[in-house]
Amino acid sequence: MPGGAGLGLRRALTGPLADSSDAPTELDFLEVVPENWLGLGGRLGREIRYFSERYPMVAHGLSLSIGSPAPLDEKLVRSIKSFLDDHNIIHYTEHLSYCSDEGHLYDLMPMPFTAEAVSYVADRIRRVQEILERRIAMENVSYYAAPGSEMSESAFVTAVLQEADCDLLLDVNNVYVNSVNHRYDPLDYLRTMPAERVVYLHVAGHYQEAEDLLVDTHGAPVIDPVWGLLQQTYEWFGPVSTLLERDFNIPPLQELFGEVARIRQLQAVVASGERKYVGHG
Repeated sequence: MPGGAGLGLRRALTGPLADSSDAPTELDFLEVVPENWLGLGGRLGREIRYFSERYPMVAHGLSLSIGSPAPLDEKLVRSIKSFLDDHNIIHYTEHLSYCSDEGHLYDLMPMPFTAEAVSYVADRIRRVQEILERRIAMENVSYYAAPGSEMSESAFVTAVLQEADCDLLLDVNNVYVNSVNHRYDPLDYLRTMPAERVVYLHVAGHYQEAEDLLVDTHGAPVIDPVWGLLQQTYEWFGPVSTLLERDFNIPPLQELFGEVARIRQLQAVVASGERKYVGHG
């Protein structure tokens, strides 16, 4: 990874980012959803080429459905491989969940936290890595039910990473959301994650449905408790490269740059060893 802080590239941001003279200094890398760009030519093909030629880029998939009961979509995996190779993508990451069976469900469904599920999904991850000819990273996801679970979420995630021998995209907002919804200590969770497998972090906003129910939306600014947890994550793992996600209710670019700058500020504080919280302002 190039280090520093990045931003998720969304279609609504391509014009403002291309027109911004500040973007090359504000952003260390971009993250793209490959399914949104596969096989595109013309104007859209030129757009993605413009960014991949100017920024280090990572890819975060949506459709791999690694935990699905349906057969692995190897045609999709091969298309993604061509995209990664064509655009010199540094990392490919996906969600440790599933979103399809006979058709797409348009949501990330929770996997059962069981030994059987660990073996099943690890086999599929190894096959993806074989086709892609590279390691991938799986993301810890937000979930709202845990049917049939025989182990904790953190034990499940670490077991999958070890058995599949893959890496981790650690989503700090998802840790916070799950810690509220399922009543666990987010720091205990973080301390179980294998530092040597963390390739980069995600941070985002969410929606508060109730005092004890948060919904991961990527549609709002990052809140102070999540900023605090991000700083504690840096103190545990070091100032790991971090990506700001914003999928809708997208504000002016300068507001996003302000959140990206706050990521850098927290990274700098931890790198300096000062251990003081960076609040607003």
